Amino acid sequence: MTVLAIVAFAGNSILARLALKDDAIDAGTFTWLRLFAGIVTLCFILALRGHRPRQFTRGGSWRGAFALFGYAIAFSYAYVTLETGIGALILFTSVQLSMLLNGWWQGNRVTLREWLGVGLAFIGFVYLIQPQLSVPDSSLGVVLMITAGCCWGIYSLVGRGSKQPLLDTVSNFTRTLPLLGLLLLVTIEHSVWSAQGIWLAILSGSLTSGVGYAIWYLALPHLTVTIAAVCQLTVPVVATLGGVLFASEALTMRLFIATVLIVSGIAWVVMSRRQQSR
Repeated sequence: MTVLAIVAFAGNSILARLALKDDAIDAGTFTWLRLFAGIVTLCFILALRGHRPRQFTRGGSWRGAFALFGYAIAFSYAYVTLETGIGALILFTSVQLSMLLNGWWQGNRVTLREWLGVGLAFIGFVYLIQPQLSVPDSSLGVVLMITAGCCWGIYSLVGRGSKQPLLDTVSNFTRTLPLLGLLLLVTIEHSVWSAQGIWLAILSGSLTSGVGYAIWYLALPHLTVTIAAVCQLTVPVVATLGGVLFASEALTMRLFIATVLIVSGIAWVVMSRRQQSR
C-alpha cells in the first residue's frame, strides 16, 4: 500500500510534465481541473464510507485550503519549464527543509549531525538549481516550485494533528472551490486545452492526488513517523525514472549527483532524529 502511495506522488509530477511540456493544456486549466477532479473523487470515497454530503466541509481549515491551492497552482506553472525529476527534487527538498526549519523554529534541539545532513542536502540543492538560474524561464520555474514546496510543507504541518485525516483532506479540497472559480474566470479567456491535456489533469486529480492521498492515509497508521519520512525520500527517484521512461527526458549526471546528495542529507537528519527518540 505504501509503494502505491509513493508511485502516486511521483505520478503527479510525471502527469503534470506530460500535460504541460507540449502545451496540451495551460497551467491554469490544469490546476482547476486537477483540484476539481480530486474533490469529486474524494467526495465519492467518503460517500462510500457512509459520510453524508453535509459533512464534506466540516473538517479542514481555510489555512489548509489556501496552502493546498498555493501548492497546486505554483506546481503547475513550475512544470511548464522544469523537467520531471528536477521539479520533483526541488519540490521534495523545499517541503522537507521547510518542515525541518519549522521544527527548529518551534524550539526543537538541533544536533551537529542534523546540521551536517541539512548542509549536505543544501549543497546538492544549490548544485541542482545553479544551471536553471541562468535561464529566465527556468529560474522562474525554480522559484515557483520552491513556493509549491513551502505551501505543501504548510499544508502538511496544518494537518499533523488531524484526528480524521481523510475528512479533513476532503474539506480542504472542497474549500478551494471559490479559489478555483476565480482562477477559472482569470484564465478562461486564454485557456489552451486538448483531450490529452484534460485527461492527464483528471488522472492527476482523481488517481494520483485523490486516490493517492487516500491510500497514503490508510498506510500511515502502520508506519512510524521516521519510516514515513524515509519512504518519501524515494518520490524524486521514482519521478525521475518516470520522466525518463514516459517523457523522454535525459538522466543527467548532475541530476544523479544532486539526488544522491539531497536524499542522503535528509535521510541523515531523519535517522539522527530516530536515534534521539530511542
